[in-house]
Amino acid sequence: MSDEAVKAAEAPAPPAAEEDVHYQAVEKDGTVTAIWEMQGQKHLRTIDPRSGEGKQILALFETAG
Repeated sequence: MSDEAVKAAEAPAPPAAEEDVHYQAVEKDGTVTAIWEMQGQKHLRTIDPRSGEGKQILALFETAG
């Protein structure tokens, strides 16, 4: 095995490409009760839909659809 092949085999795998952050609305009885900020399958934080940031996210969603 060449030196390059050995180095490649021993080198740690590069980190996976960072996934985009996206938002998921949590609804109950037709009302948004929370907004989840997600990165891939990982939950980053929960945003209150009544907060300023929550209202901005919902407004962007409504205008995009």
